[in-house]
Amino acid sequence: MAQLNELYDAILNGNAKQAHAATEAALAAGTPPMELIADSMVPAMDEVGRLFEAEEYFVPELLLAGRAMKSAMELLRPLLVASGQRLAVRVVIGTVKGDLHDIGKNIVASMLEGSGFEVIDLGTDVSPENFVAAVVEREPHIVCMSALLTVTMPAMRTTIDALTNAGVRTNVKVLIGGAPVTSQYAREIGADGYSENASGAVSLVKTLLATA
Repeated sequence: MAQLNELYDAILNGNAKQAHAATEAALAAGTPPMELIADSMVPAMDEVGRLFEAEEYFVPELLLAGRAMKSAMELLRPLLVASGQRLAVRVVIGTVKGDLHDIGKNIVASMLEGSGFEVIDLGTDVSPENFVAAVVEREPHIVCMSALLTVTMPAMRTTIDALTNAGVRTNVKVLIGGAPVTSQYAREIGADGYSENASGAVSLVKTLLATA
């Protein structure tokens, strides 16, 4: 269907207006929302990730692709809710307490949503208690935490400890990232994984789910 190709191209090229129009046209033609996600959005975001890894795309292209994907999801999300359909995997994501930076977190959230996951974005300056509450209430499969400042990195450990104390740590896989974060730090605090960029985060989430 032409609209499927148009939506794919719109996301790949970071054209939010075209993505919105192609989604509207596809829905009007009777295309199921999940088909749009599986056949257009996920392949497009996979290609965006590949281009980023190949250093053909950079952060601005990731942001534009994420924005285009979100413009399509704005139309699809209410239809999925109304039909009772849910995306198979839920991810809770947020920037840890004391840190207000959100660009990296937003890119990862967009890439994850474009890859077909349900993303619950808690925003920035998220306390350990709010992470715990989200895990208890939303029952995600993955928790992603971001920190851009060295001084806020300890909040990642505190949050993992809070999940443990609440008895829900074993229910989720924890992924951390951010400029000062390292794989060694992830091991030290008991996280399940670390990624240095958004494309790697999506791949790691898929790996964690496959080994769960």
